[in-house]
Amino acid sequence: MNIVLTGSIGNIGKPLTKELVQKGHSVTVISSNEERKSAIEALGAKAVIGSMFDVDFLTETFTGADIVYLMETMEAAGDMFDKNIDFIGKISEIGEHYKTAVERSGVKKIVHLSSIGAHTDQGTGIIVFHHHVEQILKQLPDDIAIKFIRPVGIYFNMFSFIHTIKNKGAIISNWGGDQKEPWVSPLDIADVIAEEIEKPFDGRTIHYVASDEVSPNEIAKALGKSIGKPDLQWKVISDQELLKSWLDIGFNEQVSKGFVETQAAQRSGILYEDYDQHPPVLGKVKLADFAREFAEVYKNE
Repeated sequence: MNIVLTGSIGNIGKPLTKELVQKGHSVTVISSNEERKSAIEALGAKAVIGSMFDVDFLTETFTGADIVYLMETMEAAGDMFDKNIDFIGKISEIGEHYKTAVERSGVKKIVHLSSIGAHTDQGTGIIVFHHHVEQILKQLPDDIAIKFIRPVGIYFNMFSFIHTIKNKGAIISNWGGDQKEPWVSPLDIADVIAEEIEKPFDGRTIHYVASDEVSPNEIAKALGKSIGKPDLQWKVISDQELLKSWLDIGFNEQVSKGFVETQAAQRSGILYEDYDQHPPVLGKVKLADFAREFAEVYKNE
């Protein structure tokens, strides 16, 4: 099949591109970075350089594809330290461009990388943009089939813990404790997407993706052991304290408030309401596997 992938070759895109090429598909990867061209081609894919905000470019690239894989990220909207960016608005704009390009190009099969929490527009913080983009894509004509892929929290988000571990000797956030919650490896996400691309498409479907279910205290124990700090603690602070710490380092206010609210939704369980009703089969990459990767990054930071 002729498959077009947005999102370049990051943590998910790279293993996904590899897998699809190995399965014999013709893969085109869109990147906004000209310097990624040779790396994309080295994987056996065609590289196309352009912007998610250029509808004509997207339309031309999507034309002739059997399946288009759509994703949107904070990075696509800009620098999180830029205080003037409306990230939620900018990413919704990307969703509108995707919708227009899909309609104009004639593509009939879409895989959209969304997120846990996309089931609601209430109380999920900054990741509400995934809900907005899902709603935009649902406005496409009924003959366009869409698979919404909703991964849970991705392991690599834990790399943000490194700074406070090194500077304050603990993981510090506004949620914690012994309540288990799901996490996922980008490798398992790529596997699920590759599998869904080859399965029949029918209407609009939702697929959650998770690798392991562990509590914050279990995470602290596993990561602490991996970096030689077996007594590492996960400390909980208030929403206000966490917000202040992010604003003090210069984060965009919308991003800062949004992330605090997202993590509060983890604490309250709002984030997992729909996931709990539709739990997936867990993937292969467990916390213990990621802890080894974490230790390597920690050592080199």
